[in-house]
Amino acid sequence: MSLMSPSAPIRTASPMLIAMVVSLAAFMEVLDTTITNVSLSHIAGSLAASQDESTWVLTSYLVANGIVLPLSGWLAGVMGRKNFFMMCIAGFTVASLACGMATSLPMLIFFRLLQGLSGGGLQPMQQSIIMDSFPPEKRGTAFGITGITMIVAPILGPTLGGFITDNYSWRWIFFMNVPVGILAVLWVRALVVDPPHAKAKGFLSIDYIGLSLLAIGLGAMQIVLDKGQEDDWFGSNFIVTFFLISSVCLIAAVAWLLRQKDPIVDLRLLANKYFGSACLIIFFVGFTLYGASTLIPLLLQSEFGYDATLAGLVLSPGGLIVIVLMPIAGKLVNKVQAKYLIAIGMGLIAVGMGATMFSTPETNYNTFVMFRVMQVAGLPFLFVPTGTMAFSAIPKEKSSKASALYSLMRNLGGSFGISLVLSYLQRHEQAHQTALSQHLAVTDRAYQNTLAVTSNAIMANGATQAAANTAAHGKLYQELLAQSIYLSYGDAFQLFAIIAAVLCVIAMFLPRNKVHKQSTDDVAPAH
Repeated sequence: MSLMSPSAPIRTASPMLIAMVVSLAAFMEVLDTTITNVSLSHIAGSLAASQDESTWVLTSYLVANGIVLPLSGWLAGVMGRKNFFMMCIAGFTVASLACGMATSLPMLIFFRLLQGLSGGGLQPMQQSIIMDSFPPEKRGTAFGITGITMIVAPILGPTLGGFITDNYSWRWIFFMNVPVGILAVLWVRALVVDPPHAKAKGFLSIDYIGLSLLAIGLGAMQIVLDKGQEDDWFGSNFIVTFFLISSVCLIAAVAWLLRQKDPIVDLRLLANKYFGSACLIIFFVGFTLYGASTLIPLLLQSEFGYDATLAGLVLSPGGLIVIVLMPIAGKLVNKVQAKYLIAIGMGLIAVGMGATMFSTPETNYNTFVMFRVMQVAGLPFLFVPTGTMAFSAIPKEKSSKASALYSLMRNLGGSFGISLVLSYLQRHEQAHQTALSQHLAVTDRAYQNTLAVTSNAIMANGATQAAANTAAHGKLYQELLAQSIYLSYGDAFQLFAIIAAVLCVIAMFLPRNKVHKQSTDDVAPAH
């Protein structure tokens, strides 16, 4: 059957082929959440903007994406899941072309907003389509495919973005989405068929109050997370204002949505112990995955002098390991309790993060690659069983709304992880500076000996004693700053290790799920 022929007998398409096609579009969108991270300085220079102003290229996308994500289930019900998915791909593709052609920073930010609005529905619709395409006993394989999309894309993003930026232009980061988006629309049109529960129901009455509260609350929260560290969190009136707006709107939204018969976001799904537990786990998976993926390139570029491409290449082998392990996790999920696989996955992450905290100025490229491989080796054992557990007791008619809520929890975890770990890093750096500076005293024999040795070495090169003493003090102070930075990175990876270790224990108390084969007509029941 020709993939490019919209008139082909679409009902004969295999679930695996459908999964690959819809994952292509979602992979493109997830990739764009991280691919611009290493290119901000180039974008700022090209568009005559400051480095701080260029961060709105990231923020605008995340804000728009976060608003649409929980609404995607309702929108899919209005226009039909397939139509909504195709519209998202088309909108994302057009917005990507416009981003690449932007001639000013405000123009780029505007088009990034459109890109985020269009891309917000791709992840949950991909997950929902795949779930309906596979019978329950093969959902481990299905979530293995979605896991590759969710894990590998943010890992490859900095690598690919760095390579394109260093060798071509940052504009090609957006232009490359255009052919992929066109192919994805054609293939989805040819292969995907909506089941009865996913067909268009027409323009239903919309809950304007719930929609407004949710959109404003999530948008304000995303701004707080993205700009909080830069503006000193609650030391800034700007951050305090948006935090209050977010808190009031989200609390009101929860109270309102729980009272609606057919809410735009079905929070009652979280009461299901399988779905609620899985959402909690996936939140912290997003927290550690995105947080660590931000820290490593930052450490390598700021302290080790790696360029964007080389820093990204440290992450790439980890993506290959994930691809290799995903099929194994997919097979195990039909044989082993999901909670045991989740415990294994969290344990592997804890070990990887714990090893990385011992990085030193002498740590080389190969060692960082090994650390990263250790960090991500557990992810296949998290994404596959967690996704399988989440949807094991969700009725098919609720799949789109459940997918949207599940994706939102993962993205929120990523936003919290990135923002909080950067704040944690800076505050611990300051704390270490204060602690270490206490040793820079005339009463500290080790410091005085080191100062004398350093000063003599400088004098041996022809400097006067006064100049050598001044230079020696400066050199040791620079060493203090460097040590503070390394210690703070170690603290950050230690935090990730502790979170993963605690969740490893918590996983053992998660509800049990069925692992044997079952009828393809039933949703996997809970017990």
